[in-house]
Amino acid sequence: MLAAIPSFETARLRLRPFTEADFEPMAAFFASPVSASYGGPCDRVEAWRKFAVYSGHWALRGYGPWALEDKASGAYVGLAGLWFPEGWIEPEITWALVPGQHGKGYATEAAQRALQAAYQHFGWTTAVSVIATDNAASLAVAQRLGATRERTIPFRGQQAHVYRHKAAQDLPSTR
Repeated sequence: MLAAIPSFETARLRLRPFTEADFEPMAAFFASPVSASYGGPCDRVEAWRKFAVYSGHWALRGYGPWALEDKASGAYVGLAGLWFPEGWIEPEITWALVPGQHGKGYATEAAQRALQAAYQHFGWTTAVSVIATDNAASLAVAQRLGATRERTIPFRGQQAHVYRHKAAQDLPSTR
């Protein structure tokens, strides 16, 4: 039997389990060029498969990414969370925002909360983020989180930087 997926909050966001209603904005995300770091762009059928993986990750690993909901409006704004599929280099903090939600600080806010959850609720002792070298917005998020670039690796036909996140004791506490 599956354990319930926990939810967490930040000042502006709710990190919650995905629902079927989240698919439409995710389909738009996967149709856009911004999804290249997540295996896109792709059509709706492939987008559904990618979307379903998030819930499946929770079922198989006991942790995974959360849907991000703006608490004020109830709008779905993206995803962030814990990621470690088969073949991945090591446990990762991941994030992605749907079109129209960039530049608001949501990715940094959500990734910081996800990292705290990884350490405090899921027993992680370390985490990385794998970021395409041309993804300036995500590179800036990693830097705002205080992560340190360790190395560059081949990634989906291009190059990616591996950023190491701060240890649990070096993170700000949650309220």
